[in-house]
Amino acid sequence: MFSRRDILASVPAAALATAATGALAQGAAETTTPQGFTPFRFGVISDPQFAPTVPNATGTRFYANSLWKLDEAITELNSHDDLEFVVTLGDVIDRHWDSYSYIMPVYDRLKHPRHFLLGNHDYDYPGEWFPSVLRTVGLPAPYYDFAVKGVRFIALDGNEISTFALPPDDPRHAIAQERLAKLQEAGAENAQSWNGSLSDEQFAWLESRLTAAEQAGERTILLCHYPIYPANEHNLWDSERIVELIGKHPTCMAWFNGHNHAGNYGAIGKQHFVNFRGMVDTPDTSCFAIVSVHEDRIEIQGFGREESRTLEV
Repeated sequence: MFSRRDILASVPAAALATAATGALAQGAAETTTPQGFTPFRFGVISDPQFAPTVPNATGTRFYANSLWKLDEAITELNSHDDLEFVVTLGDVIDRHWDSYSYIMPVYDRLKHPRHFLLGNHDYDYPGEWFPSVLRTVGLPAPYYDFAVKGVRFIALDGNEISTFALPPDDPRHAIAQERLAKLQEAGAENAQSWNGSLSDEQFAWLESRLTAAEQAGERTILLCHYPIYPANEHNLWDSERIVELIGKHPTCMAWFNGHNHAGNYGAIGKQHFVNFRGMVDTPDTSCFAIVSVHEDRIEIQGFGREESRTLEV
């Protein structure tokens, strides 16, 4: 295992190329023949938000420390041979494009298939680099889905309509400004520039994937960087319409997200909304989880400051 000093002192050569060529091919949308439900497990990491820099002024985010904390998390996850995959729920890096060249080689130690979502801090650098980020972390597309043992995972892009992940001349930027302005006029607590929303096209795609999963006899778990429930200042701008849509699809078991580093939880009936805590927020305690999906429940085993939960489904 890397030591803290070894990791923080090294900047691997050609790391971006390694990250691209070592990216996951598993994330593309796929079709499967329903085979019924079989219990399985997967890992969850949220908000490493690594940057090779000192902690923020308030001493609440320890950017550089996420490198060794991620290394320790991967060591633990690698010791569990039965994990189907490990997903990172966004904010892989912070503020510098070069941050990817430090953290992606650490992810290369992971022996399980890996999936990523992107968060607002994953775009905190000059816009000319935006077209390269999907390739660098190995995303097949900004939003995508994949199936594991009777459960379809639907990974959503909450940055698609935002003020930070688009060039100013992109038509979606004007839509983002309009949506944010309407929320601000209404005094909505999630009317924050660090949040975003789904395009109408992505929303329609989500609805189609939920319907297709039901028709295939699959349950679903939704993945996103941003929360949608309960009400919170970190929620997607269009959280209410997404919650309403999910309520129409009872085979949707859960929504898993990051973004709010303090963590959060809510439920509507037996549909669960779990906000995993941020890895970046402590100087010396890691934060990640292993999720076990059973026919009648989802068990979350928290490590470090992540909370353990049992969710009835």
